[in-house]
Amino acid sequence: MRLTDLPAVYAIELASFTTPWPPHAYRSELETNRMATYLVVRAADELVGYAGMWVMVDEAHITTFAVHPAWRRRRVGERLLLALLDLALERRAREATLEVRLSNLPARRLYEKYGFRPVGIRPNYYSDDREDALIMTTETLDSARMAERIERLRAELATLQAHGTAGSQPVRAGDEPDRPRDQPHPPGAGPGP
Repeated sequence: MRLTDLPAVYAIELASFTTPWPPHAYRSELETNRMATYLVVRAADELVGYAGMWVMVDEAHITTFAVHPAWRRRRVGERLLLALLDLALERRAREATLEVRLSNLPARRLYEKYGFRPVGIRPNYYSDDREDALIMTTETLDSARMAERIERLRAELATLQAHGTAGSQPVRAGDEPDRPRDQPHPPGAGPGP
């Protein structure tokens, strides 16, 4: 994610969350948070999804995750999640964790498919309606079972991509001036989905 992506990110944020992060939160994350990384997915030059993660010591915490409504159910979210898990492994995270609304069944199914399991509840977590959050965590990321799962799902996505049914690849900013750094929840904002 680059600073120039923020208008498109915020448009998806507004379409995805009842209590979106404020626009300045992403700017702060990109400019100052060394623990965070934010990825985007583009399709034909249009930003269609994004996700963020903090790596703190040995834990990767997924902070936000959203796909444009027109691009949902097209495996864009799977590509983002796979890219985040790859980055977590590169950074030697032992496990990945996140919070998700109890009512967000599509997201929960995606996370379960990629090896996340429920480990707890955060009562009244979401400020808009006081809904509880389900805490989900992976098994050890470098375990044989997790590696097999990730490689199997990566192969399935590659097959679907070859047939034109798997959305677009996540892209990182590379060495551009507004390259993201590693980052946690934005200052003054609650956690993501």
